[in-house]
Amino acid sequence: MTKISVEVPDELLDDLDSHVGEEGKFVNRSEAIRASVRKMLDVLDEIDERHGRLEDD
Repeated sequence: MTKISVEVPDELLDDLDSHVGEEGKFVNRSEAIRASVRKMLDVLDEIDERHGRLEDD
């Protein structure tokens, strides 16, 4: 798996951290970020499909 570096505003990181850990939905920050990216890409695919921009496989 490729590693990347990203600069994140403190406010966004604080919000993210509230969803991570034993009381949160995600085990760690990496899992939370991967899930968020997947969700964003799904939403973008849905938008592209509605606008006829999604190519058939």
